Order: sequence, then C-alpha cells, then structure tokens
Amino acid sequence: MYDQATRSELVRFARVGPGSTVIDVYPGDGDWTRLFSDAVGTEGRVYSFVPAEIVQVKNDSVDQAQALAAEPGRENVSVASADLVALPEAVEPADVLWMHLFYHDLHTKLIQARGATAAAFNRAAFQRLKPGGVYVIVDHAATAGTGISDTPSLHRIDPVSVRKEVEAAGFVMDAESSVLSNADDAHTAKVFDASIKGKTDRFAYRFVKP
Repeated sequence: MYDQATRSELVRFARVGPGSTVIDVYPGDGDWTRLFSDAVGTEGRVYSFVPAEIVQVKNDSVDQAQALAAEPGRENVSVASADLVALPEAVEPADVLWMHLFYHDLHTKLIQARGATAAAFNRAAFQRLKPGGVYVIVDHAATAGTGISDTPSLHRIDPVSVRKEVEAAGFVMDAESSVLSNADDAHTAKVFDASIKGKTDRFAYRFVKP
C-alpha cells in the first residue's frame, strides 16, 4: 500500500468526499474500501464489488469483503457480487467507480470467459455512473505503443489503449495524475517480479460521464 500522502492524493484525485457513493471494483484486501468508507462518512455509501469472475478462483473473496463490512464503523459499506457486465443491476447509481490495478485483467481469458470484455465493462460502468460521475483507473504501465500485447505476460497495459477504450464508451478524459509514476521502471519485467514488485510505473486516469 502507498504512504499516507499518496493515499490522500489518490482519494482527492478520485473526487471521493462526504456523501459520495463509490463502487470499489475488485476490492482485494479492502484497503481502498476502508479509505473510501472513511472519506464518504455516514451520508455516503461504498460498494465493495467482488466480480463473480474472481470468485471462481478466489472463493473466499466475498467472505473477505463481508468481514470488512462487518467491522465497527463500516455501516456505510455494502458488498455486492455479480458478473462484471452485470454491474448496473448489482449496485445503485454512483458518483465514483474505482479500479485499482485491475483494468488490465479485462484483457485476460479468465475475465473474458463470462463476457466481460473491456468494451462491455466500460459500457456497464457508463450506465451505472450518475451524470458527472467519475471513472478512475490506476494500473501498471506498459511500454508506449504496445497496446494490450504485454497484458497476458507482464500484467501491464499501454495507457493510450486504456484511454481509447474508455472514451469509446462515451466517457471524457478529465485528468491524469503522475503521483505513481516511476521513470526507473523499464516496463519489461512482470509486475510480480521481485525487482519491480510494488514499484511499477503506474498511471492514474480520471474520466467523466457527461
């Protein structure tokens, strides 16, 4: 996890604040769900959305999310699980949809097996966000010009490809943050490699639904 200053900057970048409704897509260990829960307060709501595609391989994912929601002070957290393309039916309209180090997985066979292509999920995200809502993607950067070719092997994705895919669903690019950039990352190692794990060059994009 990032240091406090970086976490705070990313929460600000995502425009999460008191009263916001946030969808945390694939919450993992729940760090971001907890941060958003604190940020939105008692008037807000955080949906810890566990993709059914992930439950196939990590069958304790929903239990983990439910345990987080049961923590004291987490009454504003709700757990939902469904196919990624069924997101609009699983949660309420939201102000923010957050994807942290997961967007590239939309280009893997595991996720696509149930129909969740990047195009299909981006359309679902557009449908579920309120007008003016933001879609925030943080992911591992691949070498410019490589598109999605390094996704299966390195778990990286070319930021330009992400932007094209998301804009094709109707979103408008709003801002980019370099808070997670790392010029020393050559983009050639798998993100889990000990030489770069936790230190990959990462991009943060914020898109708006008009």
